Amino acid sequence: MEGFLVDAVDMSYTLKIAGYSRTKALLETGKWATSTPFRIGGHVWTVRYCPNDDADFMSIYLVLDSEGANKDVKVRRKFSVLDKAGVPVPSLSRAYKSVQTFRPKASTSGYSNNMCRDLGGLLESMDGADVTFHVGGQKFSAHRSVLAARSSVFKAELFGSMMENGGDPVEIGDMESDVFKSLLHFIYTDDSPPEMTREDVVMAGHLLVAADRYDVERLKLICEDKLCTHIDSDNMATSLALAEQHSCPGLKEDCFEFLASPSNF
Repeated sequence: MEGFLVDAVDMSYTLKIAGYSRTKALLETGKWATSTPFRIGGHVWTVRYCPNDDADFMSIYLVLDSEGANKDVKVRRKFSVLDKAGVPVPSLSRAYKSVQTFRPKASTSGYSNNMCRDLGGLLESMDGADVTFHVGGQKFSAHRSVLAARSSVFKAELFGSMMENGGDPVEIGDMESDVFKSLLHFIYTDDSPPEMTREDVVMAGHLLVAADRYDVERLKLICEDKLCTHIDSDNMATSLALAEQHSCPGLKEDCFEFLASPSNF
């Protein structure tokens, strides 16, 4: 919920984020989602939120969205998280005593997060790489600490109880080299796979299996979502099998919905 003063008028706006956990999983680190515009105090506003700025918090910005505004708008604002009864939770509320001056299309505050870009550069250069993988006849270099930070399975294999069973290079069977390359790209950059075409659905399925194998939950959810939007009579059986084998309830539900249509059946 958002409460604020415009021209000495006390007004509020409640923003409900449907499927927040799924939204958080699908949005890349540092990426924003924007609410539908709403009008308060004679001005149009939007709320921008970034659920993946950090593992422990999300960022919310209030934006003056009015076009052609010819003067600044002064606002005293308050952000609150509401419980199921619609009551603000005191520990999750923050009121700003100072008056904020808004200009059209300018957010209240913010910062740019370059960590994923920097790690992407590290993946390209491979400076300091300390582990090698053999996958599908190709060799891949990587950094143990990065993999361990992003995957509990890699952490166990490279630093934990499973370490004694693995050597260097690490041999990975039952996976294509292009799938492992895409997995590494996501681990370093948190960058989701490109928009899926019909030809890319097979890759989405392979990546889902890889993400489940290495406990990269966000990538798994992204692949699940891609598969959900490309269900047809040719791949429905395969998608349903993936949903069953890798615990993807959303994909399973969409497969059954597809089958529920007489024309599809």
